[in-house]
Amino acid sequence: MLKCIAVTDVRVGMYIHEFCGAWMDHPFWKSKFLLNNDKDLQRIKSSSIGELWIDVSKGLDVEAGVVSTSAEQAAAQAEASLLEAAQSPPVRLMVSMDDEVRRAAKLCANAKAAVISMFGDARMGQALNFGEAGELVEEISDSVMRHPNALISLARLKNADEYTYMHSVAVCALMIALARQLALTENQVREAGLAGLLHDIARWPFPMRC
Repeated sequence: MLKCIAVTDVRVGMYIHEFCGAWMDHPFWKSKFLLNNDKDLQRIKSSSIGELWIDVSKGLDVEAGVVSTSAEQAAAQAEASLLEAAQSPPVRLMVSMDDEVRRAAKLCANAKAAVISMFGDARMGQALNFGEAGELVEEISDSVMRHPNALISLARLKNADEYTYMHSVAVCALMIALARQLALTENQVREAGLAGLLHDIARWPFPMRC
């Protein structure tokens, strides 16, 4: 399980998963490692990094009483902020919530399978097919146009096993809704949706194919 903690709460024995900041903000050439000595601990605390992610399944957890943020909590907070921004001012709905929920349920299932496939390709070092990703964004965009809350609500009802995948779908829909509220062009709306869909996959190094 991943947790975001303040640098002041880091201690020897924790497994560092990722630093919150640019690579030049810390003195380490890698971001994933077991913190096993005081020298590296002091190097982290003297850097300009304010927060970092630890993996408590591979190292020590924070001490009792220390407030931390899990990856799921951070994602949920981000989704809530995007949803609030996307819903104000209100959009003109083309269909009822019930009608769109039925369509969105099938779309969520297809989107989950597509995102799982894309994540798998990325992990295997295979090229990402932006054509397929773009088609998925178009379908999500159409659903958001008809009724934004339907797909967004379904995508946010995710269990632990599918969290990363459906979070990507939810963020895609939220970015599209927000872009439309900002009156961006259709190309910009699609780009925002694509960025939301791929925001987690981007941390994996892999070749891209247009």
